[in-house]
Amino acid sequence: MVIEHLDQENLVRQRMAEEEKSRQRADKEGNKWTKVYFGSGAHFRNWLSQVIELKGKQHVMVEEADPRGFRCYEESGEKMYRIWVRENAVHRGESG
Repeated sequence: MVIEHLDQENLVRQRMAEEEKSRQRADKEGNKWTKVYFGSGAHFRNWLSQVIELKGKQHVMVEEADPRGFRCYEESGEKMYRIWVRENAVHRGESG
């Protein structure tokens, strides 16, 4: 039981380290994106609404993440997400 728990902790640490390495990416059009959030639930929804308000929906991309290694997500079936923001994105909404 203790070994299984340690193995699970090591797997979670490994997965979080992988997430930390993945901070930026480029798409096919050459746009650069920065990851600003990784997770789920109410916290994810809050981040998403704030980022959309600040940057504009057209500059925000949501990607479903692989929950492998996160037992609570694997067992519950809850999805995990990444929020990406296009670099140099300027919100051009109405000023009031």
